[in-house]
Amino acid sequence: MTRKLLTTVAAGALFATAFAPAAFSQTAAQPADPAAPTQAAPADPAAPKPPITPDVTKPAGDAAQAPAPAATTDTAQAGYITEQAPDQISANTYIGQSVYNGNNESIGSVNDLIMKKDGGLVAAIVGVGGFLGIGEKNVAVPMDKITVAQNTQDGSVKLTTSETAESLKAAPEFKTLAMQSAEKAPATGTALPTDATSTGSTTAK
Repeated sequence: MTRKLLTTVAAGALFATAFAPAAFSQTAAQPADPAAPTQAAPADPAAPKPPITPDVTKPAGDAAQAPAPAATTDTAQAGYITEQAPDQISANTYIGQSVYNGNNESIGSVNDLIMKKDGGLVAAIVGVGGFLGIGEKNVAVPMDKITVAQNTQDGSVKLTTSETAESLKAAPEFKTLAMQSAEKAPATGTALPTDATSTGSTTAK
């Protein structure tokens, strides 16, 4: 009986040693095939994320989509006006221009303009009466009584007023500051001093 038991144990040991390498070879890790595609390991949620590099080829938000404001002629270079706009008139365009009434009759011409110190036209000095500038008087016609029609192509203007030639001739004459100052200055006569000194020579006797 004992001999039979030993024989069974020996047979079991021999069976275990015979099949152990085969079983190990099935569970051992196989070497990686270089041609086989590699699979990335799952990302660790606790690991820090790499910084995101912005794509410079794409617009960044609404600020990149908004077009840049176009430069106007009024602010072309450091705030200086480089071109006359269609709604701007040169003072030289007014000077010498005829002023027409409602019947398209010339009743005078602009000799000067009165402006505020901070800008803006107040009145046009219109010379009325006389002939070729002789004997005419200057009348300040407020700009709200003058209609300006401008040709936007060449900048020329046509001035029309609701006044008439008779009303302008009857209007008071416009006086500049120099004229007012001259009127206020005292009229002093400058008489030559009388020289009572005798210039004759005396001879001693």
